[in-house]
Amino acid sequence: MARKSDVPSYYGEPQKFDPTFRGPIHNRSCTDVLCCVIFIIVILGYIALGTVAWIHGDPRKVVYPTDSYGQFCGQHGTPNANKAILFYFNILHCANPAVLINLQCPTTLLCVSKCPDRFATYLDMQYQYRYNKSYWEYYRQFCKPGFDNPRKSIAQVLQDEDCPSMIVPSRPFLQRCFPEFITRNGTLTVANRTDFKDGLGKTRSVTDLREAANQVTAMQQGVKSGIVGLLDAKEVGIKIFEDYASSWYWILLGLVITMLVSLAFILLLRFTAGVLLWLVIFGVIAAVGYGIWHCYWEFSILKEKPDADITISNIGFQTDFRVYLQLSQTWFIFMISLAVTEVIIIVVLIFLRRRVRIAIALLKEGSKAIGYIMSTLFYPIITFLLLAICIAYWAVTAVFLASSGDAVYKVMSTDPKCQYSNITCDPETFNKTNVTKVCPGAQCTFAFYGGESIYHRYIFILQLCNLLVFLWLVNFTIALGQCTLAGAFASYYWALQKPADIPACPLFSSFGRAVRYHTGSLAFGALILSIVQFFRIILEYLDHKLKGAHNAFARFLLCCLKCCFWCLEHFIRFMNRNAYIMIAIYGKNFCTSAREAFFLLMRNVVRVAVLDKVTDFLLFLGKLLISGSMGVLAFFVFTHKIPVIQEEVPSLNYYWLPLLTVIFGSYLVAHGFFNVYAMCVDTLFLCFLVDLERNDGSAARPYFMSSTLRGILNKRNVRKREDKRGYRVRKKK
Repeated sequence: MARKSDVPSYYGEPQKFDPTFRGPIHNRSCTDVLCCVIFIIVILGYIALGTVAWIHGDPRKVVYPTDSYGQFCGQHGTPNANKAILFYFNILHCANPAVLINLQCPTTLLCVSKCPDRFATYLDMQYQYRYNKSYWEYYRQFCKPGFDNPRKSIAQVLQDEDCPSMIVPSRPFLQRCFPEFITRNGTLTVANRTDFKDGLGKTRSVTDLREAANQVTAMQQGVKSGIVGLLDAKEVGIKIFEDYASSWYWILLGLVITMLVSLAFILLLRFTAGVLLWLVIFGVIAAVGYGIWHCYWEFSILKEKPDADITISNIGFQTDFRVYLQLSQTWFIFMISLAVTEVIIIVVLIFLRRRVRIAIALLKEGSKAIGYIMSTLFYPIITFLLLAICIAYWAVTAVFLASSGDAVYKVMSTDPKCQYSNITCDPETFNKTNVTKVCPGAQCTFAFYGGESIYHRYIFILQLCNLLVFLWLVNFTIALGQCTLAGAFASYYWALQKPADIPACPLFSSFGRAVRYHTGSLAFGALILSIVQFFRIILEYLDHKLKGAHNAFARFLLCCLKCCFWCLEHFIRFMNRNAYIMIAIYGKNFCTSAREAFFLLMRNVVRVAVLDKVTDFLLFLGKLLISGSMGVLAFFVFTHKIPVIQEEVPSLNYYWLPLLTVIFGSYLVAHGFFNVYAMCVDTLFLCFLVDLERNDGSAARPYFMSSTLRGILNKRNVRKREDKRGYRVRKKK
């Protein structure tokens, strides 16, 4: 009678027994050579792209603002070294909606060392100059460099744009002088004034200044956000910066403690996997239960207060999140969310309790593997360094591409009837043309950076190529790490006598095999994932641009596409991970390895759906417990509830911000350690499935799995020996 494992399956034949197989194959050949060649060519092209961008780009265009003469404000070694702020001669001219179209404000831009701090007009200055020349000394710093003729007629000064017609109290924001708006009792003011003289004989409202400032901000930021809101955001940003500056060492200490706790947690799993994991499970249940009780306690207290029954929608968005903690509805939402989480955890544990034992056995085996190959815990450092190089190169290339181009000058005129307005001009030959005769007062001023060459016309396409290659390199780096770790842990599993049969330096050997033979296969899998991620990014960009659209069908279609690509990305990520494990073991190409991994998983779909996910769930609980514990500790520290160190902890504007930083950072640190552990468990899981198909526990075909797993599955190894009379007998192990 044929064994069950010998019966053909719809998802391929079960793997056959191979007496020569003892883990990752050493005699292998290069796979997916064509993709490897393409990958190398793309890397060389990427280097060439970075070089060309470096030649044509100039990061100063991003860092420093540019005045009307194409000079950078605040650049060292130039006449504007001490003038780092851009000043608008007449910001009221920027209120024209055409500013957003032409990206040019029709007024002179000048680099200054500081913004004006008072209301004044050129006409008032001329009048005051007769009695006190200090007025001119103050006003001239906002005029063109070298201009020193306060007696020049005001009409000629304004026509030649020698000086601004008026100045208003301003403060620097985004390295530009913006009016200093202050709202008092619901009224918008500038220096306690609601109106001012524009120097041209008119009285204007500060509302006109706000509209002009909004246009400039929209032009600089690419969004129509108000300057008042941005200034409020800046104040919040300053407080946040102060909190980080005074608490960074406490945050760093919390992350270091997280690293030590994560390392100790993984090492303890080797000896107390069962006890520790059950403690993790019940610890999370207890922690969530305490959270439910605490939320109910806060809810019951606030329910008695008359002002606490206001809904979150009524108060809207608040920069001080402590306001929400004073609402009973907030704690009710927290309580319901935690209660649902608690029920889900308990139900999962009740119905999958038998599978949890196998998952714990796999985790225990994984902790033993890491204990024998401790170098695997430090491999993420290599991955981190490679990712840092990729991210840095992408960011630098993107900045240089964005700053590529020459200065483009256009005709600027305050006369709306000027037929030459906004046409390209050359500042060196502008005075020789008849533009100034047709449009008196017109000037040739800097507009933006650009060009008409093929390189400049395809800057956007080059940015997309930069993004795609960046995603490819990042995914290749992650794939290399996964394949390397899989090869090392597979060497552990297929060692019959542990640790005697584990080869020397398994991590280094696995890394060498992955780079030497399977660069093409890893690049192939990384490219597939990168293309999907690339389209997801484009869909997110389109969704951001269509947020204000009223076409419901387009929004619905875009939402469906985003959902489909999200599912596709996660499926490909899962399949790539298992394909890399098969590549590390058998040394076949990517497509063959992915197909064999898929068929192997589908032949054991119940175990995959239960064991693998239960294992991931237990690891997630471990990360949740570590990050949550650090969050509780950080909460007591930053709220001065620990008497021993409360004098050392600084007072913060928003204590929740460093608290969230510690929680999120702790989760990432724990994820880095547990990611190695998860890769170990996934590798052992696939090896475990192969072991069940290849072997039957006989003396010739013994199981390689641990005795704990054999006991749970009721599997036994049988070996032969001779008794005292010389007969061969079978002994169960």
